[in-house]
Amino acid sequence: MVLATLGGVAALFVVAVLGYSLAGTGSKAGDKGDGTRLRSGSRSAALTSPLYVSGTLPRVECRLPKIAEHDDASMLRFLDTLSDCLDQVWERQFAKAGVPGFTAPQRVFWSLPGSSPCGSYPAPGASAFYCPANDTMYVGLSNVVDTAGGEPVSHYAVYARVIAHEYGHHVQEDAGILEYGHELMSAGGTDARTEASRRIELQAQCFAGAFLSAERRTLPITRAQYEAMIADNRARGDDESRPDLRDHGTGRHYAGWVVRGYRHGVLSACNTWTASAADVS
Repeated sequence: MVLATLGGVAALFVVAVLGYSLAGTGSKAGDKGDGTRLRSGSRSAALTSPLYVSGTLPRVECRLPKIAEHDDASMLRFLDTLSDCLDQVWERQFAKAGVPGFTAPQRVFWSLPGSSPCGSYPAPGASAFYCPANDTMYVGLSNVVDTAGGEPVSHYAVYARVIAHEYGHHVQEDAGILEYGHELMSAGGTDARTEASRRIELQAQCFAGAFLSAERRTLPITRAQYEAMIADNRARGDDESRPDLRDHGTGRHYAGWVVRGYRHGVLSACNTWTASAADVS
């Protein structure tokens, strides 16, 4: 998810600005704020990305350290190791797809309040978010546990999915997909904005599932880990947590697109932009 400000109210929503102009502090679409031009989004970037035909994600033998209860230091080691794995996997996948310009995102794993170009943290319900204005993932070391519905830290797949999802937004950014989502949201009314948001969020879910599938043997993803992850995702759906917003998808779809990525293991399964409206509700 991307933290934005709408009408003065902080909302967890991949909104029309997508982090490019947030509360008057972000950069304009197409500019990172330092004069570097972003890759322009287009319909083809989202619907027919070369990533979709790039095959399975590579295995990098990702072995994660254990997370200890109430221990920010162990969570930091976990997140850093996982992010290193994600960097390797997606750099190789972009190269295999022939998509130029991939750079790993920056990371801010925080334990104290702070601010980003996309808003302040912590914010209600926001344990993790991606800010495209500065290509950075923000994750609260204890907040990511606090918002997991009581899942024990031994269920590390729950937390790995959160980070892989936010990394998925960076993949969308570098592939030009987020900019296309921004264009759709800017051009439409409330229903169009929320549908485009769901397509963005559910694709990030699928990307996360594909990554976890590629690394399932060395993480490892056991049946217990898998079931905990799916239960957590179902509980995060709009119908469970924010029925009036409808920006992330129902629990069935929010979990279902992770399952789709995990079972298929290829990015062709993750094209939410050609999916029917019913499949991204």
